[in-house]
Order: sequence, then C-alpha cells, then structure tokens
Amino acid sequence: MRIFAVFKVAACCSALLAIAFAQQRDNPSSALSLDQYRQAVDQTLAAVTQLKDRPDSVDAVIATLPSYWQVDADGKIFSISTSAIRDDLQAWKKNPAVATLDHVVQLLGLLQENAAKWQSVQPDFAAQHSALNRILARREFRNVHGDTWINRLQQEIKEWLERLLGRLISTSAIPAISDVVVYGLIVAAVLALAFWMYRSLREEVRVETLLPAGTPVSAKEWPLWVSDARVAAAAGDWANAVHLAYWAGISFLEAQGSWRADVARTPREYLRLLPASSRHQPALRSMTSRLECVWYAMQSADETTFRETLAELESLGCPCN
Repeated sequence: MRIFAVFKVAACCSALLAIAFAQQRDNPSSALSLDQYRQAVDQTLAAVTQLKDRPDSVDAVIATLPSYWQVDADGKIFSISTSAIRDDLQAWKKNPAVATLDHVVQLLGLLQENAAKWQSVQPDFAAQHSALNRILARREFRNVHGDTWINRLQQEIKEWLERLLGRLISTSAIPAISDVVVYGLIVAAVLALAFWMYRSLREEVRVETLLPAGTPVSAKEWPLWVSDARVAAAAGDWANAVHLAYWAGISFLEAQGSWRADVARTPREYLRLLPASSRHQPALRSMTSRLECVWYAMQSADETTFRETLAELESLGCPCN
C-alpha cells in the first residue's frame, strides 16, 4: 500500500509542478473563440510590424505571447504553438536581420489566412479524416504524436529560465543552459522518487519485523523490549538498541492505560496522546526526537545515545536495571 501512496504523491507533485510553471505565463487553458484568436493574431502582427521602428519593444512582444493559442472552433479544440514565432523573435533580438522579421510576419499572415478560411467555410472533412486515421494507424506512425504535457512543461521551464537569466548571460547560451536544467530536474526528480521508495520500503520492513501484523505494541511486554534492546547494544547495533528501547517505553505506557492500543499509530501520534500536563511528556518527547534522528533520519548512534534512552525509560517509571 505504501508503494501506491508514494506513486500517488509523486503524480500529484508532477501535476502541481506543471501547473506552477504554466502560471508563469498567460494561462492558455481557457480556449479562445475564433474571433478572439483572430484578434490575438492581428494584435501580434501589428506589434511585430512596429518592431522595425521600435526594436527595443521586442521583449514586450515576446512576453505577450503564450506558449500556444488554444482555440475552440465549434466545439473542436485546437492548439496553435507559438514556439516558431518566439524563436524567430529571440533570434531577431540577437541579430536584427530584416529577413528574420519578415519570416515572423509571414507566419502570422498564414495564421490569419487559415483562421479566416476556417471561419468563412467549414466543409465536411469526414472522408479525409477517415483516410488520415487509417494512415496514422500504421506501424510507422505509432509513436507520432503532438505536444504532450511534458513537452509543454519543458517549454514553460525554458521560457521561465530565459526571463530569469536573460539579463545575466548572453541570449545564445540560454537554450543550452535551459536544456541542462530541464533534464537535470527530471533526473533529480526520478532519483528523489527512487530514494523515497527505497526509504519507505526499508522502514516498512523494519516495522514489520518487530511484531506480527495487527498486533499492538503492548502485546509484547516491556521487559522483553528492554531485553532485546540490551542484546542489540551488546552487538554494537546502537540504532536498533535505541529503537527497541523506545518501543519498550511505548509498551510500558500502553500497559499502564495511558492510551487505548492501536496498531496504526506513529511515534508522533503516541506523543500527542499524552496530555501536556503529564509528567511523562518530557521524557517521551526526548525519546521520540532521538528515535526520529537515529532510526528514521539514520544519524549516528553510540553507547551514550543508548544510555540516555535508558535513563529516560527510568524517568517514565520503567525499571531497566
């Protein structure tokens, strides 16, 4: 069950990361009508045309462009990418050649023409779509697809880095740095997930070896816990000795009626069950913190650490000598 929980959290984190980067720019999730799309293209074309006289406004033009325009044409949703336009504008910013700007104007002009044709005439393409679907169903086209959410996320990260680093380094270096950062983040996320899964499985195995599933801690009497802790200490396994001594304290308090037995509690939940006014609260708090450091965070432990835990067991009223 813990593995499924890890994957569920990882999926949620991936979705939140995608949303966070998408919000860095204009939100394209709400589709534009054809009229709105044509107006957006017209405004962009007008702004690009003015760049010849106002080249310093190129950053503002790029900033107004979303990653893609999403258009609702009679219930059919289309995504029109602006990456080629933005790439050309970035290139023109670095080297303001007339041909580059003319190419942007041509691209926008084509978008205008296509939008006008779609709005004026909407023929039945059912036969063409059927033939196209048969072609795309062939083996050689099996892995062909449009932009995925990963592609869009990568583009958003790159654009965010361009805005962040644009004033610090040269424009030509940004694409290479962006690729390194994007793939570095992906590798880091995969490694973090793998480490999390390893730690989760390891902790689950550790807990399952203490008691049979569904058995409360107090089912094993506290003297037996203390005895096992001393055996681990004699073997030099100080982390396990501290771990077992902690559960001796929990078994002792549970046997005293400090709370009702429950097999699903965490150390922090046991601590919260004790009232703040309880005389056992300071000792159990210290034992819980030490357990978290030594057992879960895997910090080093030694004989002194174990003896401090035994002293706190004594303060709980649990004789250890």
